[in-house]
Amino acid sequence: METLELEVDRRGVATVRLNRPEQHNAMDGAMIRELTDLAAQLGADPAVRVVVLTGAGRSFCAGGDLGWMRAQMAADGATRAREARALAEMLGALDALPKPLIGRVQGQAFGGGLGLMSVCDVALGVDGAKFGLTEVRLGLIPATIGPYVVARMGAARARRVFFSGRVFDAAEAVDLGLLARAVPQDALDAAVDAEIAPYLAAAPGAVAAGKHLVADLAGRVDPAQVTMTIEALVARWDSDESAEGIAAFFDKRKPGWVG
Repeated sequence: METLELEVDRRGVATVRLNRPEQHNAMDGAMIRELTDLAAQLGADPAVRVVVLTGAGRSFCAGGDLGWMRAQMAADGATRAREARALAEMLGALDALPKPLIGRVQGQAFGGGLGLMSVCDVALGVDGAKFGLTEVRLGLIPATIGPYVVARMGAARARRVFFSGRVFDAAEAVDLGLLARAVPQDALDAAVDAEIAPYLAAAPGAVAAGKHLVADLAGRVDPAQVTMTIEALVARWDSDESAEGIAAFFDKRKPGWVG
């Protein structure tokens, strides 16, 4: 794999590591495809009991790769929709993974990184990490990740951060429901191990059935919602604001709407 590392230990714990540390593990087309394929692979492997999702380097995931997003600006509508659907399908594949998915959030996360946190069954992070749904600063919206982020936070809490672009700390991420706990960096692995341990004493089939039942009871993200979010994102990519926001980022200047 170009963008991921996979390790499976003797207990059946699979660790998936986002491995673009120089780009703060920002997601591009290759990472999206590899995460989708790996979700199918791990989900079908009876030797895998638990999956841990983490990142290499200082950041968990900085969201969408800006170069990838800039390419969408130059693409036609069909290409934009295809790329947005690939992202939505990757999140759906991780969300439906029939194994416990534990987020080991070892650093900051923005945009799509919060989407990855939201499809984890539990996410643990480090004190001092920063988070934010910063898409609006670029003239975009957190569209394809939206169903999972809102399901995790609830609408009332999502309103606090979903469309402000505000950066918040790990304590607020706990309050918002994104993180189950925030711990010191040197306590993160022990906290993750404490989450893993109960699953290794549980019947794998019962765990999978229980996870499936929770999704049924809570209400699954339906295809109409996915299509709506794709259309919303494509429309924002086609806007003058997104063109200005992404250009300003690469030009290292403030966009025109900042006073």
